Amino acid sequence: MDSKKVVIELQNVKREFLVGDEMVHALRGVSFKIYEGEFVTIMGKSGSGKSTLLNQLGCLDTPSSGEYLLDGVSVRTMSRPQRAVLRNRKIGFIFQNYNLLPKTTSIENVELPLMYNSDVSSTERHDRAIEALKAVGLGDRLYHKSNQMSGGQMQRVAIARALVNNPAVILADEATGNLDTRTSFEILVLFQKLFAAGRTIIFVTHNPDLANYSSRNIMLRDGKVISDEYNNNIQSAAEALAQLPPSTDE
Repeated sequence: MDSKKVVIELQNVKREFLVGDEMVHALRGVSFKIYEGEFVTIMGKSGSGKSTLLNQLGCLDTPSSGEYLLDGVSVRTMSRPQRAVLRNRKIGFIFQNYNLLPKTTSIENVELPLMYNSDVSSTERHDRAIEALKAVGLGDRLYHKSNQMSGGQMQRVAIARALVNNPAVILADEATGNLDTRTSFEILVLFQKLFAAGRTIIFVTHNPDLANYSSRNIMLRDGKVISDEYNNNIQSAAEALAQLPPSTDE
């Protein structure tokens, strides 16, 4: 594994918050490396530090102490505008609630991250958005608006938006949390295809079953990593999907 490129490295990251008179230790010295092409699930119960860690990984917040390196760049000493640029170029976000612009077409939603990059022309932006939507199986929904799509289709738009910048890492926050079982597995199939294509994925979730479908699982408790294990028997989401009864909508 050491021959692979390190995409993310945390070195003894701690994060403390002052809540009233009390100091809350949300992260208590978290260290790990994530290599290019890994599909990592990060799990933990409420209060484990999952959300705080997600904010660190997504460059939305900085450590109280310790180092965070994203694609070789130290994040901790960056200004907020610098972090925003790094976040836009290096991270593709996928959220539980999709975070799509309402009454806006699929293409317009996917183009959004590229609008902050002056090196990308409007023509290239449009072409890359179409390519990303086709990659997630939405070539026939390019001009549909978010209020004309199902939850699964909206999440696919969100995944296309995360891919369009060709980020160093895809960061998913409970990306199947709002979906029914069948649609969740359809999205998992898509994540496994991205993993097979060499994408680096971090999937933050409270659902322990998802660890069966990733290549590695990091477990948090009380702000610490309590286990970090590789999965030598990755289950196929496509096979699990095939075992499910057909949708009642069909």
